[in-house]
Amino acid sequence: MNYLILPSLLSADVTRLGDEVDAVLKAGADYIHFDVMDNHYVPNLTFGPLFCDALVKRDPNILIDVHLMVQPVDALIEAFAKAGAKRISIHPDATIHLDRSLQLIRDLGCEAGLVFNPATSLELLPWCIHHLSFVLVMTVNPGFGGQKFMTEMMSKVSRTRALIGSRPIWLQVDGGISTETIEIAADAGADTFVAGSAVFKAQDPAAMVTSLRELASKS
Repeated sequence: MNYLILPSLLSADVTRLGDEVDAVLKAGADYIHFDVMDNHYVPNLTFGPLFCDALVKRDPNILIDVHLMVQPVDALIEAFAKAGAKRISIHPDATIHLDRSLQLIRDLGCEAGLVFNPATSLELLPWCIHHLSFVLVMTVNPGFGGQKFMTEMMSKVSRTRALIGSRPIWLQVDGGISTETIEIAADAGADTFVAGSAVFKAQDPAAMVTSLRELASKS
């Protein structure tokens, strides 16, 4: 099985953003993860599409995974797609018409993802799974980096894996991923891991990316 490692810019040093991104990409990171927060859907304010556009212009080969923690979402779906995002994920309760918003992501040439917060039911997943390239299960409550990994979400990851079945859909987890937790998440069925503090706060981010991938592969 292939495992993807996505360092999150939320934990990067924004005064050295270009250099930090270059370092983790050279280390083998698969995507750069954008946590986009609007101080409305979640109590924090982070990156806009101009950051995405600047990184893509700096490195046209960069792959950017955008997690929209905003409400409403459609305008920012369009803005980030135009800025060069490759994957865009949204929360089901952040849009009035989920099917339409997921189709919009695909129409704009991006891979579509659906995000489930810790207390969000998986009940609607079967009704929109045909739109999805990936599903993201949050292993913390969204809004801030550096939170503690919620082990109780592993049953939800396993249930999501069962719902995905044999479909070619990635199962992503985000929140508290580190060398202590990535094997647990991989054992539950995850194959894509957002890691913020673990990578960007490490003394050697390149070595950390390699270590995380190796640990996931042991599951």
